[in-house]
Amino acid sequence: MNKSNVLIGVLAGAAAGALLGILFAPDKGSETRKKLATKANDSTDELKEKLEDIITQFTQKFKAANTEATDMYAKGKQTMHDVTNDIKTQLS
Repeated sequence: MNKSNVLIGVLAGAAAGALLGILFAPDKGSETRKKLATKANDSTDELKEKLEDIITQFTQKFKAANTEATDMYAKGKQTMHDVTNDIKTQLS
């Protein structure tokens, strides 16, 4: 049994459970719809927050990598300048 079949089975089971839960819910349809809408909004808000956190972390890591690359470039440039001057001095 591969992972995709297991995932499909889990999702199908969750969907069936949700459907049965709605069909046999003790609340009126309007109340159930309100609860579903509230839960959907809460889930959407939670997903947005997580996505914003991921974007923030990515941005911070990108800035840190950019700073490190800039520093490495500057050090390399300085080293090349020093080596060039040493060679000129040696040849003089």
